[in-house]
Amino acid sequence: MALAPDPASVPVCMSPEVPTSWDPLILLIDKAQGDTSFDVIRQLRRFSPIRKIGHAGTLDPMATGLLICLSGRATKLMNHFLGQSKVYVGTIRLGQTTPSWDAETAVIEEVDASHITNEVLSNAIPDFTGDIVQTTPVYSAVKVEGERLYQKARRGEKVKLPTRQVTVHSFDILERRGADVDFEVSCSSGTYIRSLAHELGQQLGTGGHLVALRRTAIGETSVDGAWKVDDLARSWKAQ
Repeated sequence: MALAPDPASVPVCMSPEVPTSWDPLILLIDKAQGDTSFDVIRQLRRFSPIRKIGHAGTLDPMATGLLICLSGRATKLMNHFLGQSKVYVGTIRLGQTTPSWDAETAVIEEVDASHITNEVLSNAIPDFTGDIVQTTPVYSAVKVEGERLYQKARRGEKVKLPTRQVTVHSFDILERRGADVDFEVSCSSGTYIRSLAHELGQQLGTGGHLVALRRTAIGETSVDGAWKVDDLARSWKAQ
């Protein structure tokens, strides 16, 4: 069985450089909103000369930002990237609750959140930093009793949601725009930002859900310079 290559020896492809070889290759992609992570892989397979391509770290369809794609022998580096910390920026909307804890499902409860001052908000943030236990969203791919939670959710089944321990290194409020709270989070792998949004809203007594999310970094790798898939496809075909 072949060993994983040394990550430092594998070429990293960023815009505007077009790959000269796809095996091995670390390809930085800026995922578009609405695409699943596997949609990106399918798009890359349509025009690239290599079929062995995967990604290191799923992004929800609503989210944009850094998706590290690995091709050829570099697919053996998946675990190297999966365990690295992540950085996200996004927006939480207080006063509205959705079943998925983000904007992918309709609002089912709405309350006035105008009484939540910046001071109240800031005082709540420390409870969501450090080593914390968070609830897994019901609309997630985690399996319970052999079936993914989102499948149960779509049938309207009530299930006891599993919890997991994660580490939130920092949770900073960037701007407050009425009920919308812009933030930046640095966290361990496996952290659900939707859960942070939901549980913050629950603690404040207003409810809340995630309305925007962008992953800006995985470990030391930044989204800056990452390719849009459509731009890479045009550049590859034009060379």
